[in-house]
Amino acid sequence: RWGPGHIGLIGKHQHLESDNELQWKAPFYFIQGADPQFGLMKAWSIGNCDHGGDDWKPEIKLTEQAVEAINQLNPKPKFFVLCGDLIHGMPGTQWREAQERDLKNTLKNVDPDIPLVFVSGNHDLGNTPTPETIDDYCKHWGDDYFSFWVGGVFFLVLNSQLYFDSTKCPELKQTQDEWLNGQLAVAEQRNCKHAIVFQHIPLFLQNPDEDHDYFNFEKSVRYEVMEMFCKAGIKAVFSGHYHRNARGFYKGLEMVVSSAIGCQLGEDTHGLRVVVVTAEKIVHKYLSLNELSSHGIGKELMDLIKQN
Repeated sequence: RWGPGHIGLIGKHQHLESDNELQWKAPFYFIQGADPQFGLMKAWSIGNCDHGGDDWKPEIKLTEQAVEAINQLNPKPKFFVLCGDLIHGMPGTQWREAQERDLKNTLKNVDPDIPLVFVSGNHDLGNTPTPETIDDYCKHWGDDYFSFWVGGVFFLVLNSQLYFDSTKCPELKQTQDEWLNGQLAVAEQRNCKHAIVFQHIPLFLQNPDEDHDYFNFEKSVRYEVMEMFCKAGIKAVFSGHYHRNARGFYKGLEMVVSSAIGCQLGEDTHGLRVVVVTAEKIVHKYLSLNELSSHGIGKELMDLIKQN
């Protein structure tokens, strides 16, 4: 049950592997979450994010609530994607192994008919990843980048840390770049209904021309990637990392930043994003865990799914 078929390598998952997924049939939806980051709430509360984080019971409860809310949805989402920072402990730190174990134990309760997709974040790989930290992540969670099809829609999962700082693994950055070029060519050539990207670090938060900081891409890299995405017809990029909701546009590309399941750094609350894909558009709404638990995805989004 808990193996590469259910973690990360969703392209090999039996539910999503058949040629049927290459064809558009009808509207569907998926759930996007980000930053369960077991341990950050304690570390943030004591003001020691580099070394704190010896307690993650609040994050376990929040992730359990997220799993329960997702499991009761009807119809089921096509998949549940977690956009990075699965845990707070950086590679080599004290509580990392226990945090990974507890997160896996929590996520084992996701309905087996709802595939899981994992996206690597900076805490999963390190702010400056190495071949060793990336290899360790892949052993635990699946590939750090891959693609898959669902219902005629093409999805790409990227390792955004390679764009942020690849000084210790330049060859791996080049390998992902070459792979991505090939995948974007597929997106451009194939008659996919939409093409969507998942990554941890946002390209930008609100304005494509905003200054570079910890929460977005460096400007020259940002514009290079955005132009590549636009040329290939990518419609949207979904990310996390910011622990707040944010959103912006560049030409025909929408940048969607979702707040955290775990620690909140702004005015948002613990939640998940519901993303509905119709033939014409991609519609999404961030819902608190309490909202999703008590009201599901809501009538407005449900009506979109029922369109034929």
